[in-house]
Amino acid sequence: MKFRRADSEQIQVRELPEMLIETLKQLDGHALVLANGEIPIFMTSSIDQLGILKDGKIQSPELLATVRVVRRTNSKQVGKIEIPRGPIGEGKHELTVKVISLTDGDLVLVLLSDESEAQRVDEVRRDFVANISHELKTPIGALSLLSEAVLGAKDDPNSVAKFATRMQSEAKRLTDLVQEIINLSRVQDSDPLQLAQEVGVEYLVREAIDQCQITADNRHITVTYPESTTAVVLGDRDQLIMAIHNLVENAINYSPENTKVSISTTIEDGVVNIAITDQGIGISEAEHDRIFERFYRVDPARSRQTGGTGLGLSIVKHVASKHGGEVKIWSVENVGSTFSLRLPVYVKPIEISQ
Repeated sequence: MKFRRADSEQIQVRELPEMLIETLKQLDGHALVLANGEIPIFMTSSIDQLGILKDGKIQSPELLATVRVVRRTNSKQVGKIEIPRGPIGEGKHELTVKVISLTDGDLVLVLLSDESEAQRVDEVRRDFVANISHELKTPIGALSLLSEAVLGAKDDPNSVAKFATRMQSEAKRLTDLVQEIINLSRVQDSDPLQLAQEVGVEYLVREAIDQCQITADNRHITVTYPESTTAVVLGDRDQLIMAIHNLVENAINYSPENTKVSISTTIEDGVVNIAITDQGIGISEAEHDRIFERFYRVDPARSRQTGGTGLGLSIVKHVASKHGGEVKIWSVENVGSTFSLRLPVYVKPIEISQ
């Protein structure tokens, strides 16, 4: 088996038994085999997505220290480590690590599993159910009252038409809320880096713009993205499009008619910055931290008018965090806002060949 460095230098290392390789490939978790000098000679495909290795070197000081203890003592070590999901943002992998000596310290096997995920999901669901039970009461209560009004006005066609129109509006609001709840639940429950795919940033942006075009046309708002970029990110295509779509749609909904929403992409220090700028009502500095909370609305009246659910920005924050990125805001009241979705640019890893 050979390990290929970035400079194409090749280092011969001991062959791994075929049975061991096949066994490691069948594991549900992540596996890594290290030769002397902490050179990786085998890894499961999911290791790349954890960000443990960079240029063929272990990035976690805690993991490196554990491996060295195993080499020195020739005894198994078990512990927990945190690995950032990307170079920016607060997202982390919380991993249980088992390090085992295979050949008297010459080869070391590292097994990693995310056993904290199930507990985290349960906590999120309990909190989520408490929130949605409150939010669903409003449109359901409105539909109940309107249906009673329709029955009471059955001999007045004009009143029936008025109440029925409002019922349609509340039904749409309820449908949108349920769909957003489903979207947020999926984002919170999944790990997009486990079955990640390479996606072009320009494709994501243009797809999100297309999804918002009818809303923009109805409000006479021009959405511009004059640039092109070859940047590629790693993750869930649908989630990333949904996050950019939510930012563009927010910019459209909170902007006066006959204004412009502009989108730009820049790359710096391995991070692509997708910026959506509007000429809208702006957001006070005191609310900058709160706007990413579930069901929080800066302008409840405008949210009712546009059908906002208060979940869009929360979804964006979760998507960014799960992809090893972050979302930032710049805003001035009565001037406009810029939301920036920042994601690590994907760079193909060093190859390992047998």
